[in-house]
Amino acid sequence: MKFLSFFLLGILPFAALSQTRPANDRPNVIIILTDDQGYADVGFNGSTEIPTPEIDRIANNGVVFTSGYVSYAVCGPSRAGLLTGRYQDRFGFSKNPLLAPKDPQMGLPLSEETMADLLKNVGYTTGVFGKWHMGAHPDLIPNKRGFDEFYGFLSGGHRYFPEEYVLQDLTEAKTQIDGYRTKLLRNTTRVEETEYLTDALSREAVDFVERHHEEPFFIYLSYNAPHTPLQATEKYLKRFSHIEDKKRRTYAAMVSAVDDGVGALLDKLEELEIDENTLVFFLSDNGGPSPHNSSDNAPLRGFKGDFYEGGIRVPFAVQWKGVIPAGIKYDHPVISLDIFSTAAAVSKATPKNSLDGVNLVPYLTGAIQDVPHEELFWRNYNNAKFAVRTADSKQITVGEKVELFDIQKDISEKVNLASEQLSRVEKLRRIVKEWESTLMDPIFMGLSEGAEYNKIHPDRFDQ
Repeated sequence: MKFLSFFLLGILPFAALSQTRPANDRPNVIIILTDDQGYADVGFNGSTEIPTPEIDRIANNGVVFTSGYVSYAVCGPSRAGLLTGRYQDRFGFSKNPLLAPKDPQMGLPLSEETMADLLKNVGYTTGVFGKWHMGAHPDLIPNKRGFDEFYGFLSGGHRYFPEEYVLQDLTEAKTQIDGYRTKLLRNTTRVEETEYLTDALSREAVDFVERHHEEPFFIYLSYNAPHTPLQATEKYLKRFSHIEDKKRRTYAAMVSAVDDGVGALLDKLEELEIDENTLVFFLSDNGGPSPHNSSDNAPLRGFKGDFYEGGIRVPFAVQWKGVIPAGIKYDHPVISLDIFSTAAAVSKATPKNSLDGVNLVPYLTGAIQDVPHEELFWRNYNNAKFAVRTADSKQITVGEKVELFDIQKDISEKVNLASEQLSRVEKLRRIVKEWESTLMDPIFMGLSEGAEYNKIHPDRFDQ
């Protein structure tokens, strides 16, 4: 792959990259999101232990973001940012929500427009398949947040084998983890599933394309793999019999199941001859929690939950055949928030709220040769921790403790330059402080506060 630089962009003929398309043409939009996948655990980021030929098709057909970030280091806030195109701290979604089906505040606030809302308003048919985690209250479920179709589960995770779905619905839940064992939902109806969960979600997404390919559509394929529990079928496990570590072997099998699903979806687009009119993003919701699921974030430092690169820099690629150049690596920092802005631009939709992302297409085609972002930001409210990324710097602060890295030369964040570059430290502190002034305090308690929440809400699961 070539690196997409200012100079390369300057000589790429825009007309050659952007094939003639009808003036009113609006591409389909697909987001394929994995859960807790390591930065190094895709072929396009160098993995040889876990082949991902189907996911790599997206990279080969389009662009790999080598500095692709998400807006938080754990799944709930990260997904809230993705779905709204806004830093989630702007609307108080600063923590992983609890499973609290009676609480209308426990999830994505109704003030926020989702990407499904946006696209549905301009005629797209919208579907979400898999993990929701944006609230279990009836007002917060996918079908009330812009999605025409939903197949999946409301909680932050789920078990993968259908025989373990022993709870009929959330009325039988008594603890947070019970959400992992409920029967799946088709819209608002519980269903009997027979397939391995990852395969079922892929099946539903492919079926959605088959049924709606003659109209513009939006798919949010929200896998929970390879999030724990580590569970895989023999079909996928036998592909990795050479991996001795059982945890790593099962993790690899789970990634391979996702890869098969991505291939089936891409094949369907090609079969229906709509692949050139479909914008496809692939990314993980945060970095891999290596001690828990045996993911690999190399060469990045840190894991899920960190503001080191291993927590927030993720495998990230996009294709739009005939418009976005193929086989390119783009190194300027981008963030998952950009997906909403890109979808709004290509669908000719007007967002309700101000956005924090940018339309990436002109940056990738060469129409704009500036950097997409001067700064990217992160806040961990509970720990009073902040991070900011600029073109060449990355700074993490916790109170008076400061770490400053030359991120272009030190991707593994080994050398703290804070004591040597005090003026840069203070400049970045001021920038972060200004950004912080635009944020809200959290509007709900998070996973780590479950016991306290239960004391305040002893009827949390009562019917």
